[in-house]
Amino acid sequence: MTALTALAPALNLPAAHAPMLGPEWLDATFIIKAFVGWIGPWAIVGVMLVIFAETGLLIGFFLPGDSLLFTLGMFVAIGETSPADGVPVPIWVAAPLVWLAAIAGNQTGYLIGRKAGPAIFNKPDSRLFKQEYVDRTSDFFERHGGKAVTLAQFVPIVRTFTPVIAGVGRMHYRHFITFNILGATLWAFGITWLGYFLGTIKWIQDNIDAMILGIVFVSVAPMLVSAIANFLKSRRQKS
Repeated sequence: MTALTALAPALNLPAAHAPMLGPEWLDATFIIKAFVGWIGPWAIVGVMLVIFAETGLLIGFFLPGDSLLFTLGMFVAIGETSPADGVPVPIWVAAPLVWLAAIAGNQTGYLIGRKAGPAIFNKPDSRLFKQEYVDRTSDFFERHGGKAVTLAQFVPIVRTFTPVIAGVGRMHYRHFITFNILGATLWAFGITWLGYFLGTIKWIQDNIDAMILGIVFVSVAPMLVSAIANFLKSRRQKS
């Protein structure tokens, strides 16, 4: 059974409309349904832990962030009419909680970078970790300066590594926390509320897979554009 198949009854969707995107354990709907099944009304705490890991712990870079917030908003809306099938927490509570988790995660990443220093990235590539992720984030940071802390909140992978690199580079903490709070506010409140409002629309419910796919695409678009630009630049330099 896929995550969206499990969600279908709550959204009144036929099972045929509930295919899965990618590995089940990385599917945002699966994660939230699992938390609802395991800890019921405390599911929001599980979501907070995922957001904290994705924004603050280097090992969490592969976790869903944008799609998880959007889906959380949908489940909060569902919980208002069907508490057993959704997240029974008001949106005005859920959004601030994931906002706090994002800020706490970024602060942790900054402190990790500050304490560990450059040596934290001196490790060989593995199945999960790639030095390319660090290089990409460093380039992003150099191009955008302090604003990178805000902008990175909307870019998967870069979102995880930016606070650490800011700490390694000993970015002034007052500047970091200012840009961090701004980015976390726009990201956590914006995407969660978007899911909450759009999730009540019948067309969105009938096309939830396409919506989540669209969010994922928008999230990775900056990295794709950057990769294409770097490729074209290297081609020009060689010619």
